[in-house]
Amino acid sequence: MKRIAIIGGGISGLSAAYEIEQRRKQGADIDYVLYEASNRLGGVLVTEQVEGCLIEAGPDSFLSEKPAATDLCRELGIGDQIIGSNDSERKTYILVNNRLIAMPDGLMFLVPTRILPTLFSPLFSVATKLRMAKELFHPPHASILEDETVAALVERHYGREMVERLADPLLSGVYGGEADQLSVRAVLPRFADMEAKYGSLGRAMLAARKNAAPSVSAPRPIFSSLRGGMQSLVAAIAPRLTPLNLRIGLPIREVQRREYGWLVNTDAGGSSFDAVVMAVPTQSAALLLRNSVPVLAQELAEIRYSSSVTVGLVYDETIEAALPPGFGFLVPRTEGKRMLACTFVHNKFPHRAPANRCILRCFLGGSRDEAVLDLSDAEILSIVRRELDDILGVDAEPLAARVYKWRGAMAQYGVGHLDRLERIRQILQETPRLTLAGNGYSGIGVPDCVRTGREAAKQMLGYLGYPILA
Repeated sequence: MKRIAIIGGGISGLSAAYEIEQRRKQGADIDYVLYEASNRLGGVLVTEQVEGCLIEAGPDSFLSEKPAATDLCRELGIGDQIIGSNDSERKTYILVNNRLIAMPDGLMFLVPTRILPTLFSPLFSVATKLRMAKELFHPPHASILEDETVAALVERHYGREMVERLADPLLSGVYGGEADQLSVRAVLPRFADMEAKYGSLGRAMLAARKNAAPSVSAPRPIFSSLRGGMQSLVAAIAPRLTPLNLRIGLPIREVQRREYGWLVNTDAGGSSFDAVVMAVPTQSAALLLRNSVPVLAQELAEIRYSSSVTVGLVYDETIEAALPPGFGFLVPRTEGKRMLACTFVHNKFPHRAPANRCILRCFLGGSRDEAVLDLSDAEILSIVRRELDDILGVDAEPLAARVYKWRGAMAQYGVGHLDRLERIRQILQETPRLTLAGNGYSGIGVPDCVRTGREAAKQMLGYLGYPILA
């Protein structure tokens, strides 16, 4: 019997364990052990019930267009619990000069595709609007094979104001990072390809819309979640795993390479395995592998992470009535606030709150404000409440408040990230009984973690001689 160690009990590691467990149920003579250093499974997927409301400590949803999470939910028998975002109410604001300005219609992420709404929007200056008009005649970028920051590409097309008011806050909300640091080829590869082919991003978007096949069905919601919260996904996977194969609350000291496998060392002793799936942040993986595969550990250690703080606030219906419609707002760093974004959860997912409650979910931290994690919960709440008062005029005492700190949780795909992944791939080819999963490589969302976890398990199963089944 072959044995596989899975290091990490977040959604990536759980997905890998589920894949192996399914293969066992189909008759494969395979065993596995999942190690998790903390006292719970699921990583950042944490849901709380507070004042009749669902508050998410980590991600509150996943992109509907990425199928891995949806497919897993259906396999687990919880497909009927998937809910979509309330896109009919979708409106996002940008804070400019301490005033909330709605993003204009036709703005596809960063690219204006409708002239009049953008032209009349107070979000951009006259100079930026002129840059948008000229952008339609932008030539293809000569150095299309070189990587660069998102900011460099956006500034070349639309100017610095677009970086500061749109690109940076959008990427800060998704990655907890900065447009001036993140790789365009790793984060927005479609934009790099569009520029190479069309020159103008606006022309490329219009061409894509024109060439798209007409849909006969209703459009999918942009975001999906689970009716009982994202932790429901963890609750659905865990009972399907063999309890004796789970080592929860057991940190690993080192993973040592052996001639025909690996030795996983913990305070409780060492265990031998034929293969290892590393499903922890790259920094942790680097520490565990520093002696056995130092060249890989060095590459993994170079992938940076940022930290974040999520604050959930519950209010009554009087506050809800005073809020603007929509999903929430983003805060450019140029506004001088510590808050990066705020989601009106009760609008985005009405199932999350009863009719007499509303939920505000605020985000702080990111690559420029790691220091916020060193503040007490009371200090963080004080900052958030003061800034909500400044921005929304909300000065009421919340009915409930929760503060969640996530240190080193969001991978930062810097310039050259794809080159680093290629070097990692080559190293792994020479280390065939080891593979990697998680948000440090090719996507940071829940579907990406599910996909990399299951792919990692399949890769190790295939290497150990268990055929890949349909």
